[in-house]
Amino acid sequence: MGVDGSDTGQDQGELRAHGQEEVARAAQALASGGLVLLPTETVYGLGADASDPAAVAAIFEAKGRPRFNPLIAHVADLDTAARIAAFDERARALAQAFWPGPLTIVAPIVDVSAVCDLARAGLETVAIRVPGHPLARAVLAAFGGPVVAPSANRSGRPSPTTFQDAYPETGDKCAAVLDGGPCQVGLESTVVAVLEGPVRLLRPGAVTRAQLEAVVGPLAEADDDAKRSPGRLALHYAPDAPVRINAAAPGEGEAFLAFGPWPAGEGVFNLSPTGDLAQAAANLFSHLRAADRTAPVSIAVAPIPDEGLGEAINDRLRRAAGFVG
Repeated sequence: MGVDGSDTGQDQGELRAHGQEEVARAAQALASGGLVLLPTETVYGLGADASDPAAVAAIFEAKGRPRFNPLIAHVADLDTAARIAAFDERARALAQAFWPGPLTIVAPIVDVSAVCDLARAGLETVAIRVPGHPLARAVLAAFGGPVVAPSANRSGRPSPTTFQDAYPETGDKCAAVLDGGPCQVGLESTVVAVLEGPVRLLRPGAVTRAQLEAVVGPLAEADDDAKRSPGRLALHYAPDAPVRINAAAPGEGEAFLAFGPWPAGEGVFNLSPTGDLAQAAANLFSHLRAADRTAPVSIAVAPIPDEGLGEAINDRLRRAAGFVG
């Protein structure tokens, strides 16, 4: 099993279950300017032809997403990515190490017709990745071009990691929908900028800082390049209820996202009873949603170790709570 959490047997089973007809229908919907509900290994995405400004605008309309927030272009393979963006040796090394998988690389745009200005938020860079989910790759291969696919939730809401959570958010806006089962990673991709100077970590995610540094050496912080990444708004991934982080215990009327050993009970949603960060990452958004459905006065979240995947989990939680991460 790789970084993306995919398994060859599971991949083949999913493709057989859906069949080429359903994949072809999704690719045709994209080619016609429609939206597609698309599973990836990270979260469910709301996909559109990256080259079509009208289709991209339809994503913003469906999500209510701020138009200055760039989108990630998903492609079938490294060769396609390298035709769209300028990949230096560092970018290629990262792609070869972690693609297909949950790593997004921000690089200078080469083919501005492939990823339109609206999708790039007017920037001279593009955020691009090869997803690890077999259905996503099949649709991308059938479509033949880049697909922007931000998380399928309405803007600011927790990202959906199951079809059952994704469809009620934006599924009615889609010309085609694909149910790929629960997302194996359950946390948005790591985003790095590979531009002039050192590689910068713009958004922590499933590929950890240590894994990245093993390939390209020490990472610099986001600084002014933060604007080049999606998911950098101060209030992001937020449920309806307020979120209180680093809570030792829930208060009256609060739902509680526990981590590690904690007594089961009403309003308690344990991210990982064993303290496993990978399990916590996979459960984060679905547990936020489940806690929110209980209509609590707020959602308290236990402290999460700020190491490995914990860095990404805490980033999402700070944004859900309204703090800049």
